[in-house]
This record gives sequence, structure tokens and C-alpha cells, in this order.
Amino acid sequence: MTARVLVVDDVPANVRLLEARLSAEYFDVATAYSGAEALAQCERAECDIVLLDVMMPDMDGFEVCRQLKANPATHHIPVVMVTALDQPSDRVRGLEAGADDFLTKPVTDVALVSRVRSLARLKMVTDELRMRALTSREIGIQAPERDAVAETGRNGRILVVDDRQSSYERIVATLETEHKVDVQADPNEGLFHAAEGSYDLIIVSLGLSNFDGLRLCSQLRSLERTRNVPILAIAEADNNARLVRGLEIGVNDYLIRPIDKNEMLARVRTQIKKKRYTERLRDNVQMSIEMAITDALTGLFNRRYMETHLSSLVDQAAARGKPITVLIVDIDFFKAINDGHGHDAGDDVLREFALRIRKSIRNIDLACRYGGEEFVIVMPETDMTVAGMVAERLRRRIATEPFIIQQGAGALEVTISIGIAALGQPGDNAASILKRADQALYRAKRDGRNRVVQDAA
Repeated sequence: MTARVLVVDDVPANVRLLEARLSAEYFDVATAYSGAEALAQCERAECDIVLLDVMMPDMDGFEVCRQLKANPATHHIPVVMVTALDQPSDRVRGLEAGADDFLTKPVTDVALVSRVRSLARLKMVTDELRMRALTSREIGIQAPERDAVAETGRNGRILVVDDRQSSYERIVATLETEHKVDVQADPNEGLFHAAEGSYDLIIVSLGLSNFDGLRLCSQLRSLERTRNVPILAIAEADNNARLVRGLEIGVNDYLIRPIDKNEMLARVRTQIKKKRYTERLRDNVQMSIEMAITDALTGLFNRRYMETHLSSLVDQAAARGKPITVLIVDIDFFKAINDGHGHDAGDDVLREFALRIRKSIRNIDLACRYGGEEFVIVMPETDMTVAGMVAERLRRRIATEPFIIQQGAGALEVTISIGIAALGQPGDNAASILKRADQALYRAKRDGRNRVVQDAA
């Protein structure tokens, strides 16, 4: 794994030292000697991680970090402050400015490289989601960047796994001012609660008495339900090797005892903000997928999805020797509804009709809007006889239950015509079955509508 790291420092010797360390680990290194230069490079998306010195003329590192995190185009770029300032208040100031970590000089090679690698992995995940979410913006779904900039990281749900009562009581007392906190002293129960609860952050003590805290972190990363939940590890001051190992297996951040309360609050807020941002990205991606395969008006699958999925279902049925039946359903005289009562009334009929279809079929059946007032129902493992019974039941339900129109038109009498075809002829495929179902539908309409006609072949 590689990443492009931007080293920002006004002292050339410091830049060269970090550049040499990172290049030796095969990172691609860019450099900037002022805050303004760093902001410009980040704006052009020329880096994956920023290593930022605090003490610079004109614009210090705190202000550079604040501007990066306030800009929707750059807020997702991880920032690590590297400085000689070593007071807890300095770390808190950096974290509150939006920094992802605060490393104090002299920084060991192991600490530097492990932190950069950890943040690079997380950045790759975020970048993948951001790239997929671009499609969401193109089809009108609001991008989450502005919400992410305004996010406070408060009011989260946090699980603390720690078996020392004095320790977890201090943690809870601090965090309860901003969050809802649960505690589990038993690591096995902690894993269960983490999987069952919708937590924004899990805090794990690496000093558990009868359990390896890193193993718990690894288990949390291996479970699908907790894979994307941030983990904040708490370790003793002499546990650097375990912390490095923790970062390698997926720990997002860490605190060293004795814990500074303000630093803990700042690191917790940072992790919760990141989680909520990636959740918004995932929601956007999921929404764009759903919009690509569903009909916006009825909520049923659209024609593109049906045609692709039907081919797979027919091929599977043919290979296994199972029946599969296709129904094409048409609303009779639908144009008259639009002409006589308006398109809003027509939309009401289509929405209600889609709802009645859903209630009339099984979960394994596939219901799609084929176009206009035509719908397709695919019924796997169903022969023509059973499909005919379902079709007749749907036809009667439509004909005997008037459609209530929301625009004041009262109730409308609606009927449907249905054509049915099934897999069975030599060389049958999705297209041929659809064609025969369409021909059966044509005969139903020709013979007077409000009827079910099965393919005679």
C-alpha cells in the first residue's frame, strides 16, 4: 500500500528528514514550506495525508488545519500535526482544530510510519466511497460534505470495554457530558453488545486482566456488523509496541494513560465525525444504486433491472429443470384516466396498483414497472397453472376494489389485462418468454380486456 504524503514545515532540514523517513517506506512524498502552499496543494487533491508542523510564520499549523477541515473539498484529508509542543493542552488544541493525530518530536520511525499507514488505509476506503458517491450527485442526491463540515461529533453512542471499575467510571464520567455510554467489563459480552448495538465508537482497554484487548479489536474488525465502527484503544505509556500492532489490525485511534479528559473528548468527537461522514457516503451510494434499479413513482424495480435479472432467473430455472412464469399486466384504458382526471390521478392509480401487486405476490417473485401502465411479474418455481390462479386473483382484486384518488376525484373503477407465458419451449430465453407473454396480453386486450390469457404454445 502506498499513499502521497504532504510534508509541511518551514524548516527545510525538517522537511528533508521526514521525506527521507517516509520515502524509505515507499510513500510518495510531496513538500510545502508554508500554510498557504499546503492549502493550495490540498485543494488540488494532490495528497492523501498531511504531516503538518505547528510553528510556522504567517499561518500556524492550527489555522491551516482549521481551514482544511472547514473546506468541503479538503475536510476528508487526514492531518497529523508533528511538533515539539508536548503539553496536553497543545494536543487538545490541535485535535479541536480537526487534526487526526498529534505526534510530539522527536517522533520515532515506528510511530510515524504506523500512524501514516493506518490513516492511509482509512483514506483509501473514504476515497472509494467518495468516488462512488459522485454518481449520486449527478442524479441529484445531495453530497454529504457540507453536513460533515457542520458535524459536531457529539450525542454519540459509545461502548466502553474495560474491566477496571475505577478506570471505566472515570471514562464514563467524562464522556457522559456529551454522549450516551454503555460499559461492559466482560470482553466476550462486549463483543456481543457491539454487534447488537448501533454504536458510533467502541473504546477498548488494552490492559484487560484475563483477555487480550488486541484480540478483541481484531474480532470487532472481523465481524460485518462492527467492521466499520471506529475503535479507540487505551494503553499504558510503555505499550508502544502493542499500539503499533493495534493500528495495523484496524484500531482507529488511541489514548495513553493517564488520560487527559479534554484530549479524550476531542479524540472521541473526531472519530464520531468520521464515522458519520462515511455513513452518509455509504447511504448516498446505496441510494444511487436503488435509484438506478427502481422506478421512482411506484417503487418497483425498473425495466433495466428486470431485463438483466430475468435473464439470470430463466438461465437458472433451465439449468435446474425448474418452472418459471412471466406475467405482463396492463391497466385498461389508462389514457382515459389521465385525460379525464389528470396526470396526478393517473400517478395515484399507478402507486396504488404497485402496492396491490406487492401484496399479491411472494417475496421471491419479481415485480417491475415495464413502462407506462405496463408491469411485469416474474414468478420463479411457479408453473402456468399456479401463475394463472395468482393472476386471476389479482385481476379480481383490482376490478372489485375502486382506487381512491387523492386529488378529489373520489374513487375510480379500474380493470387490468394480463398475459402469461412460461419456460418450456426448446431454446427458450428471457426475450422469447416475454414476447409470448406480450402476445397473450394482446389477445386479452383484443378479446375485451379485464381478463387473463395464457400463452397457448
